[in-house]
Amino acid sequence: MKRPAVFIDRDGTINEQMGYINHISRFVVLPGTAEALRLLNETGFLAIIVTNQSGVARGYFPIELVDEVHNHLRNMLEKEDVIIDDILFCPHYPKGKVEEHDLDCNCRKPRPGLIEKACRKFDIDMARSYVIGDRVSDIELAETCHLKGVLVKTGYGKGDLEYVLPHSRVKPFHVAKDLLAAVRWLVEDDTGGKN
Repeated sequence: MKRPAVFIDRDGTINEQMGYINHISRFVVLPGTAEALRLLNETGFLAIIVTNQSGVARGYFPIELVDEVHNHLRNMLEKEDVIIDDILFCPHYPKGKVEEHDLDCNCRKPRPGLIEKACRKFDIDMARSYVIGDRVSDIELAETCHLKGVLVKTGYGKGDLEYVLPHSRVKPFHVAKDLLAAVRWLVEDDTGGKN
């Protein structure tokens, strides 16, 4: 049976925006994150993180650190009975210093590769799915995949809302204070497939 998904950006949406998370100590989860993800779990949405991690290609940190951060996040959330259905990331960057990740790929947001990968792994009801993030590029991803995009004001959100969005061809379907507010809104917005 198809399930709707919420594709969630990581840095600035799940955790504090600190530039590159080049050490586990810099990974600080934002307040309300566990509650937001628990609400997705309880209402039948798949919770899938989609994140660009070009620091790997740029040589700022090894790909193993990305896995370490994601395992840390999963372990933290499991202690609160919260499930992340998947975490998908793009380690690539054109003209990167690490040859194997020096790619102009289809998975770097706002290109749709990460969501396409999720659709190969899960039976997703795309008509009822959403993208949540703090950058206009997340809203561009939503438009590319014909999903509703929600911009949060955490991370780069306030700046993108004020300075980038007015000049952007894409507009968010909704703007929310943070991830929890975004999830509360989309749970209300969801029609349960009854359009």
